[in-house]
Amino acid sequence: MTPVLKASGLRKIYRGGDGQPLEILTDVNLEVAPGEFVAIIGASGAGKSTLLHLLGALDAPTAGRVELEGIDYGLASATELERLRNRRLGFVFQFHHLLRDFTALENVMMPIRIAGVEPEVARARAEALLAQVGLAARAAHRPAALSGGEQQRVAVARALANDPRLVLADEPSGNLDLHNAEQLHGLLATLARDFETALVVVTHNRGLASRADRVLAVDAGKLVPVDRVGVPS
Repeated sequence: MTPVLKASGLRKIYRGGDGQPLEILTDVNLEVAPGEFVAIIGASGAGKSTLLHLLGALDAPTAGRVELEGIDYGLASATELERLRNRRLGFVFQFHHLLRDFTALENVMMPIRIAGVEPEVARARAEALLAQVGLAARAAHRPAALSGGEQQRVAVARALANDPRLVLADEPSGNLDLHNAEQLHGLLATLARDFETALVVVTHNRGLASRADRVLAVDAGKLVPVDRVGVPS
């Protein structure tokens, strides 16, 4: 199966406070198939979030390349990358980043409208997504009126708004209690299959990692496979 995402030879070097180079990623290679759920684990500071930013075209590697459905990030213009992030990528972060003055429905509609879709079509799509994440009855509520778990489910619906080929999630349940975290984990795994959307999740959560098709660890700047039985909590 042709991979949706392909990263090869990724390196990322920052300048430390003393001006010396600090190499976070040394040689990362990754391919993700349509509908595949990949969990990435590793110690704090290992470079997991840095990698996710590279995969999401939020930052550029020092060396190497990332391709999404054959589109090479390094050859794309800023406008093309912006369009790619809006239409082919979905993001879920630890903190939901919902617009507080907008309803759940309006938050999900936002990326669809930015893509140029007519309001009526955008509304119908957003309503269907909220129903799929179990929030049809909460569509008119603003974030402050929603629980933490509900807010994060709205964020998941928003990430799926434009039917992306890849969804990237950074510690999506890190701010939730056990019950809400488990609900979110099941939702993410189900939606990856139902939407045939590739899903890459950075997590410390053993329960979430155990649901993945593959578990990889960032170790010494590289990605290495992990036996799911040995996934650390």
